[in-house]
Amino acid sequence: MTWHPALVTRTAHAVFPERSLIPPFLDHLRTAVFGMGCFWGAERLFWNLPGVWVTAAGYAGGATRNPTYREVGSGNTGHVEAVLVVFDPAQVSYPDLLAVFWPEHDPTQGMRQGNDVGSQYRSAIYYADDQQRDQALASRATYQKALRNYGHGDITTEIKPLIDFWWAEDEHQQYLFREPAGHCGLERTGVRT
Repeated sequence: MTWHPALVTRTAHAVFPERSLIPPFLDHLRTAVFGMGCFWGAERLFWNLPGVWVTAAGYAGGATRNPTYREVGSGNTGHVEAVLVVFDPAQVSYPDLLAVFWPEHDPTQGMRQGNDVGSQYRSAIYYADDQQRDQALASRATYQKALRNYGHGDITTEIKPLIDFWWAEDEHQQYLFREPAGHCGLERTGVRT
């Protein structure tokens, strides 16, 4: 995987100003990348978890190099609005992160999340290694059973290896921390396992 912080000029994390939101990260930390619709609300979910070191809004899963927000929004780059979660596995595990990911958005909606429509809003997990892949697939199977018990449809979440993560522009980083009344289009199912 390759990290691309080219669009970011402000490197301090707004919530944790003593921590850099771009690599290199401390050796004991691990990374996870999720797409849940609009990255503003998804990022806020994760920075509030104990054990999360930093988060960043960005773009993953597409083909265009160094995409901008406008380009990703056009639907022509193939990227999703994604959140990078840098975490301490001694404090919060990858399955713990997945337990937040599944119920905090609707993974059955395909190319949308509520009123936010387009391929950039699709549900996605981009795994860092085989262990993350296996845990993501197992958690999807478990969550699908729970969804069916409550009358929901099939999960459409894309689960693929992370190839590139492109940091979004400065104004998108920790947006809902700086603008607490900002819009968040996450559509929760209300189903937990």
